Parts: sequence; C-alpha cells; structure tokens
Amino acid sequence: MQQKPFVLYGSEGCHLCELALALCEELIAEQQLTVVDIVDEEHLVAQYGVHIPVLKRTQDNKELYWPFNQEDVNEFYQYGTN
Repeated sequence: MQQKPFVLYGSEGCHLCELALALCEELIAEQQLTVVDIVDEEHLVAQYGVHIPVLKRTQDNKELYWPFNQEDVNEFYQYGTN
C-alpha cells in the first residue's frame, strides 16, 4: 500500500485537532491525507502527545506543528506537491 503524501496526527475529541482537520480538508484532497489517532500507538503518544495536531509531509518528513492557519497549510501543501 502506497503511503499518502500527508499525515495529520491528532486524537479523537481534541478540538484543536478538529480545527486542524477542517483546515486540511479545505486544501488537501482526501486521497492525499491520512488521519492518525495517536492514542492507538504508544510511540506516537510519546512523540506527539503534547504537540497535537501535527501535519506531516511524508516526502521529506517535515512537520507543521499547531498552531497553524490556512495560509500555513497551503504553503506546506504547495511545497510538498512541487
């Protein structure tokens, strides 16, 4: 299975994660975005627990940490698709 170009790390019930997902959905096609609930993976909780939401670009492993806005996501996305 091919990895999607972007991953949004978050957690169910996290209102900041819901805001981040809404921003991402405006700019990133569903086929390009994987949403990962960090609670399912202990190592992800250790890595991202106090930082969620985090948007990751898989091609270069760059991460965009909250807080971010639509302009930030657009710039992050555009760089990842060029």
